[in-house]
Amino acid sequence: MRLLITTPTAIVIDEANVSSVRAEDDSGSFGILAGHADLLTALNISVVSWQGADSRRRYCAVRRGVLSVTGGAEIAIATREAIAGDDLDRLEVIVLDEFRKRSETERASRTENLQLQMKAIRQIVHYLRPDKRSLMEGGS
Repeated sequence: MRLLITTPTAIVIDEANVSSVRAEDDSGSFGILAGHADLLTALNISVVSWQGADSRRRYCAVRRGVLSVTGGAEIAIATREAIAGDDLDRLEVIVLDEFRKRSETERASRTENLQLQMKAIRQIVHYLRPDKRSLMEGGS
């Protein structure tokens, strides 16, 4: 099988002769072997692992993403961020924590932006709404 892991700016992993892949989505951890049925799933922040032709286990931390299996022979993962490494402990402790912190920061930033937009809309509506006194004076 071929494993391809990409971000918007780079090809992080492009490896042929992969014998198995493990990943994690909302339903839990799952494995993929040659001949797997076509699949499309959303990944969590997690570590994807695979075994190459040399029987060595390799790892790549991904910050969410979409995994697809095509024809039982190609596994493609499109993700926002990916960091490959041979040390699983380092990836799990350092990288995954960093990914989670960034996700929280982005979530907080989106909330703040939304609140600012709502405040601006309220101000616009307030200034566009006719003043009640001027309506009463105009009606006399």
